[in-house]
Amino acid sequence: MSGKHLDIEEGAEVFLSDTGKPFGAVREVRPQGRAEIVVYIENAGDVTIPLSAVSAAHFQKVIVDLDKLEGTVHDSVRRAHKAEDRSL
Repeated sequence: MSGKHLDIEEGAEVFLSDTGKPFGAVREVRPQGRAEIVVYIENAGDVTIPLSAVSAAHFQKVIVDLDKLEGTVHDSVRRAHKAEDRSL
């Protein structure tokens, strides 16, 4: 987690930027003590995102760095946004 404190709560919406649209919602935080969150992404289901990929968390909002996500999770996030934004 690189020493930063993140205030992440279950139910928080997950975004790629502070001004973007949400692509998912947090289902679990640090399951079994692991440094990750479980996020539900529409049309992909539950995926695991490492806390190292979370750039910020505030006001029931979690911001994730797309470039720090693994291949299948990265693709799921892009697909979730592609339905709304044809530029992705």
